[in-house]
Amino acid sequence: MKKNKNIIQSKCLRVLGIDPGTATVGWAVLDETKGCPKTVAFGHVSTSPENSTAERLFEVATDLEKIIKKYRPKEAAVEDLFFFKNVKTVMKVSQARGAILLTLYKNNVKIAGYTPLQVKQALTGYGRAEKKQIQIMVQKILGLKSIPKPDDAADALAIALCHINSRKMRQIKCS
Repeated sequence: MKKNKNIIQSKCLRVLGIDPGTATVGWAVLDETKGCPKTVAFGHVSTSPENSTAERLFEVATDLEKIIKKYRPKEAAVEDLFFFKNVKTVMKVSQARGAILLTLYKNNVKIAGYTPLQVKQALTGYGRAEKKQIQIMVQKILGLKSIPKPDDAADALAIALCHINSRKMRQIKCS
């Protein structure tokens, strides 16, 4: 019996990774097919410190919406906030994260959150890994010619990879 090749389709998951911030938001889009992640695109959204907080949040949300419409991710992984020594910094990042979560929700993108410790653990097996170690792992896993720049984009790629790996582990546990 012959199989019709047109009927067989490989399932591809498109994930958007996001490293939240007010001045710079890193983003990355990965496709995962049969356990293999592939880089689709990555970059960052930068806002001007001369703009008001509301204007900056609006710019982040607007640019993120364009990214969602262009790449159509099914799921998103957003870095969770961790302890900051500077309360002003954590407040601004949490506002940006809120704008990001709202934008994802409005666009029907399934959301997952990961702490920096979880991201480091997923990529290196060690929750206290240095930033440079994470960047090298991102480069190696995705077969990139160089370490992605800026750091925020590299972080977004790491967050997306963490999500893909975490999904696999959840599927194994549920099997």
